[in-house]
Amino acid sequence: MKPNHESASQRYTLNCRMNQEAAALERLCRVVRVRGFRISRMAMESTGDTLDIALTLEGSRPVAMLQSQLEKLHSVAGVELVSDTMARSRSA
Repeated sequence: MKPNHESASQRYTLNCRMNQEAAALERLCRVVRVRGFRISRMAMESTGDTLDIALTLEGSRPVAMLQSQLEKLHSVAGVELVSDTMARSRSA
């Protein structure tokens, strides 16, 4: 049985530009998950050979660590932190 309490998590918005390649979006999502974040919203637009992706993430780990890992992906051209706010997540 999981405890029924609220724990604070941080909400982040990242803009990511990637080269459009096979499985690039899947790799991005995997890094987000492995680094302990949850995607609560994603908007993606294809522009020529690039993907512009707006991610709203929730997590309690430092977002700078995630940003650094995303920038290491060979298909990523850039990652920008747009905002961060406190969010309340519930464990049920």
